[in-house]
Amino acid sequence: MDTNQPNPIPYGGRKNIRRNLVLYFIDGITFPLSMTFVSVTTIIPFFLEQLYASTFQIAMAAAIVPICTLVTQPFFGSMASRVKKLSKTFAKLLFLQRVSFLLFAVTIPLFSPGVLVVSFLVAWGVFNLFVGSYSVFFAPLIIKLLPPDMRGGLRGIGFALGSGLSVLAAALFPLIFYRVAFPYDFMLIFLLGTCFMFVNGGVFAILREHDDIEPRIPMGIRQYTSGIFSSLRQNAALRAMIVTCTFIMVAISLLPYYTIYAIRVFDATEANIATLAALAVASGAIGFVFFGFIIDKRGPVTAVLFVACFTALGGAIALFSNSLTFLFVAWGVVNFGNSGYFSAASLMLGELGEVGKLPLFAGVLSVVSLAVSATVLLALSPILERVGFHWLFVTVTACGVMSLLVNIFVFRKYVGRRDSSVENM
Repeated sequence: MDTNQPNPIPYGGRKNIRRNLVLYFIDGITFPLSMTFVSVTTIIPFFLEQLYASTFQIAMAAAIVPICTLVTQPFFGSMASRVKKLSKTFAKLLFLQRVSFLLFAVTIPLFSPGVLVVSFLVAWGVFNLFVGSYSVFFAPLIIKLLPPDMRGGLRGIGFALGSGLSVLAAALFPLIFYRVAFPYDFMLIFLLGTCFMFVNGGVFAILREHDDIEPRIPMGIRQYTSGIFSSLRQNAALRAMIVTCTFIMVAISLLPYYTIYAIRVFDATEANIATLAALAVASGAIGFVFFGFIIDKRGPVTAVLFVACFTALGGAIALFSNSLTFLFVAWGVVNFGNSGYFSAASLMLGELGEVGKLPLFAGVLSVVSLAVSATVLLALSPILERVGFHWLFVTVTACGVMSLLVNIFVFRKYVGRRDSSVENM
């Protein structure tokens, strides 16, 4: 049968599945590699520290990610529900995003330190306005184009390979810092990251996307926004999933504070920062493979359960130790868990059914988890300034434990009910 005919068949047929699987594999390689150069947990805090930015300004750089995502989420969610081809539209948005950051990177030498802090926050904000499109386009795409048992493994290997390349890239950072004068060192790092981002965005331009088997429900911006609130009121399974994921997202949002903690408490050097960057991608590389196969064999719900365990463990290690070495260990454990979250969280939406509402459900998950994590991130800034970083690790540990409990005792109950009803049909 010709898989390119308008009459859709599951996942577009074998030929298209193989093609798209390879492209998702390439996405897995290029995305972590590109983000290593613009890491909001290592490179950006270090960049702002060199500019004598305040703790609040550094926290703001991290908070911009969820805040700007929230601002544009309804717009992109509405767009995702209405466009015919998700992949082509997503590719165009990614191109515009990367062009905006490229313009900032090439103008870095033109600004004084004080102005550069402000100009970076503005450019970073523009960049992250487009991040609002990530979840509402990507999650429906991968659920639409790949069978459930092919969504994790190979892409996890791709992420592992990309993370391995990221380790090599992070090893170049000390050399760049020592050999290239400030701020040209950061200009070079940001430009390299942007180049890999363009390659990553090109993947989505050449995906082979078939027609929807179950049509998406088109929504205007106002309808999409009201749908977020109505979904939260009416769908208990969605609420439980969001609570599970939000606790993990809060812990992830606090990672930039680990870098500040290392610098201010242990006088971390450029080499130490490079080690943190390398550890993040190395532990992520192992995690992407591990969680990829967990997703394929046991499903995304089980994968997120493991994520919660590693989050709590990483927070506890940092909480009950007082050395840079153990901070490295805690950092590695938490980043290992993070890889599982980013691999599995959006795929949990497939456990809810109602395929036509996937862009809306993805938006609900993103809006709530990002709003809460941004609030906690900014609220914790003055607390850490006044009483120290003890509460940072208390918060991370508690988030892991709470996510684990909600997953086991609440969300899995709804998943079990849905599976039973499907079997009885």
